[in-house]
Amino acid sequence: MTGPGAEALLARAAGRLLDWYGAHARPLPWRDNPQPYRVWVSEVMLQQTRIEAVKPYFARFMEALPTVGHLARAPEDQVLKLWEGLGYYSRARSLHRAAKDVMEKYGGEIPGTVKGLLALPGVGRYTAGAVASIAFGEDAAAVDGNVLRVWSRLLCREEDVLSPAVRKRAEEELAAALPSGRAGDFNQAIMELGEVVCVPRSPRCGGCPLEDICEARALGVEGSLPVKAPKKPRRVEKRTVFWLTCGGKVALRQRPGKGLLAGLWEPPSCEGWLEGPDALAFLQGWGMRAGPLRALPPTKHVFSHLEWHMHNWAAQVEAPGGGFTWASPGQLERDMALPSAFSPELLALAGMGAAVENVK
Repeated sequence: MTGPGAEALLARAAGRLLDWYGAHARPLPWRDNPQPYRVWVSEVMLQQTRIEAVKPYFARFMEALPTVGHLARAPEDQVLKLWEGLGYYSRARSLHRAAKDVMEKYGGEIPGTVKGLLALPGVGRYTAGAVASIAFGEDAAAVDGNVLRVWSRLLCREEDVLSPAVRKRAEEELAAALPSGRAGDFNQAIMELGEVVCVPRSPRCGGCPLEDICEARALGVEGSLPVKAPKKPRRVEKRTVFWLTCGGKVALRQRPGKGLLAGLWEPPSCEGWLEGPDALAFLQGWGMRAGPLRALPPTKHVFSHLEWHMHNWAAQVEAPGGGFTWASPGQLERDMALPSAFSPELLALAGMGAAVENVK
């Protein structure tokens, strides 16, 4: 559906969504206290991450860094440690940089408009619209994947929702339908509907307040929408990972300050899969004497564009060396963010059982 018919349908849907949201909105910590900083942090955490996964991270983050000033002054290692396991660490770094900008350029006051928010590092149109509407009451649209799904089904749009042009069109149409003064509630309502009712597979149309006006539902095609162009296959990298322990400590090294998993800690590794003799020879090249290598279970980690397929070897070494940082369980718990690509269960198998709970 396009043109005036689409505008009228979106306007009609807006009232229903607000009524539904008023009755069914889930209690969430950032909703219960929608201060700008809390809303901003929650929206960054929620990017590509489900609400239930975010809740404990949000609570820990707010306890440790309760204001934008606390975040701006925090060391990057602390921010990354609080983010450990949440993934997409570039979000944390951008949030940290943006907090510093807020303190240095805006006197500690988070900008309250889409335009102002877009000037902060890492803030895109969705986050700017969400924070401006929810925390500051600006009439701004906020279009994420949940919103695009509801929009495409309601209007039976068959364009590729991954296309920037289609996303822009959705933002424009939804902005025109915003109920004045209630944009924040509308944005949360349509996101909530996409999260709990208009779900990607097997939408729960029977509980949807828009069921009788949904164009896709009327045509029986709701299950085939939204349309998304196929993604390119992820590149596969083979890696050999060494879990080296000595005196109750594990060898780690810090990744470069830019690029994938920048600044995080990881066990030493190399490209390719090394079998026993070759792995031992590679280890000796670091200048360390080790006991027998033990094969640990192979692991795989999936990034958005890349897969790591990892062979894991464990060994006790006679003395720390190799230019690595040798970390105790306490250091892992307090100070060092270990990406979820490196399973804490492997620490236990490598002889660091006391560290498992600390790095989950």
